[in-house]
Amino acid sequence: MYHTWMRYFTPSPVHHRLGLVCLGVGLQHGTLPAVGPRTLDHHVALVISSGSGWFRAPDGRRRAVTAPALIWLSPGVPHHYGADPETGWDECFVDFTGPATTTYTELGYIEPDRPVVPLSDPDGARGVVGRIARAARRGNPLLEVETSAAVHELLVALRRARADVAPDGDPVLQSLARDAFKALSVTEHAARHGMTPAELRTAVRRGAGCSPKDYLLGIRLGRAKELLAATELPVAAVARRVGYDDPAYFSRLFTRRVGTAPVRFREQQGRAVPGGWSQQVPDPERPPTLTSFDGTAASGGTTAPSGTAASGGAGAGT
Repeated sequence: MYHTWMRYFTPSPVHHRLGLVCLGVGLQHGTLPAVGPRTLDHHVALVISSGSGWFRAPDGRRRAVTAPALIWLSPGVPHHYGADPETGWDECFVDFTGPATTTYTELGYIEPDRPVVPLSDPDGARGVVGRIARAARRGNPLLEVETSAAVHELLVALRRARADVAPDGDPVLQSLARDAFKALSVTEHAARHGMTPAELRTAVRRGAGCSPKDYLLGIRLGRAKELLAATELPVAAVARRVGYDDPAYFSRLFTRRVGTAPVRFREQQGRAVPGGWSQQVPDPERPPTLTSFDGTAASGGTTAPSGTAASGGAGAGT
């Protein structure tokens, strides 16, 4: 016995320019019949949340699949899989395509060479698939855009749910982020982890989809933008705060990567607040509210009086 529900879509050429489009969604459970052998012309993310089964790769090898797990079906690659006929499994799937799949593959979010990926918790991915299923109601005028956005979210959820990723992220990436503003070379960062530069590059590329240099640069430039926008520190001081002793080199690097010079960025984005920006991330369940004229919160949340920093804020220039 099994249950199957699915919908398929045909996005227009304009929607394909969104980068990713959803071609279909399905939720099934039970002793489902085997699929394949077959070959598709698009990607499918197949999430197994309970039960077990098998997957046969193009080389003919059959491997066991035990939930929770993700099965990647890649365009042009033959595949054959099925649930255990005794226990069955619970699956959901999303078919998708688009030019952005190339970039997501390069970043390691889609793994054609790793068709079966153990997951730590499938709930986040299943929640996204559920939203796609609800968007699939007949006559939804936002269908293509709504489901396109959800495919991007699904790829992030699946990346986060991988069993080889710790709940708080990769420890190597966490350590690099903590040391990002120190004037250390990639070789020195690697040595601090007892790794060779090649091993560090492999670990960072697998965890963040980029080189250690680009990972560190992203953190440094992000902090530099905050300092330029929120403080009146000279550009040279900002450069030193984020690990660059040569302000001219920092300015050239900033301009090349951001597309505008630090001074120009400050002119466009500057919004200095006495006392600095808050470092406390708002609770999405209880977002900050407007304050009354006497500076007290109108309802719920914690909001700073006019002219002062919110609770947890960092002083200007920190």
